[in-house]
Amino acid sequence: MMVRPKHQRLVLVTLAVAAVLGAVLLAMWGLQDRAAYFVTPSDIAAGKAEPDTAMRLGGMVVEGSLVRERDGVSIRFDVSDGKAVTPVAYRGITPDLFREGSGVVAEGRLQPSGLFVADHILAKHDERYMPPQMANEVAAR
Repeated sequence: MMVRPKHQRLVLVTLAVAAVLGAVLLAMWGLQDRAAYFVTPSDIAAGKAEPDTAMRLGGMVVEGSLVRERDGVSIRFDVSDGKAVTPVAYRGITPDLFREGSGVVAEGRLQPSGLFVADHILAKHDERYMPPQMANEVAAR
């Protein structure tokens, strides 16, 4: 039995489409936990942030809120956007520019209790850094 060239091309095109579709689905599945939406403390207070979902929390570290635990690597602090405050817990080494009164972006997950557990802390080199949402609100005032 001989396969016609027309059918052979159809089979190859079908296999190529299936392979590309499979690769896209695998990539989406592998990256689904890496997508992190940006939220502010006001978004969390308004209930716009889902607990146990990867996200980035941005705002300013509240003055006087930074508490270092006895283990030397765990900290707790509050993040504010001027309207609401969210408590944050982090275990790890903080960036050199991380301090009270400075801008911060924390990557992690919101717990049902309202505590944000950060996996990573990001700090900008500019000491006047503000998350984009806050910068827009300050400019509007």
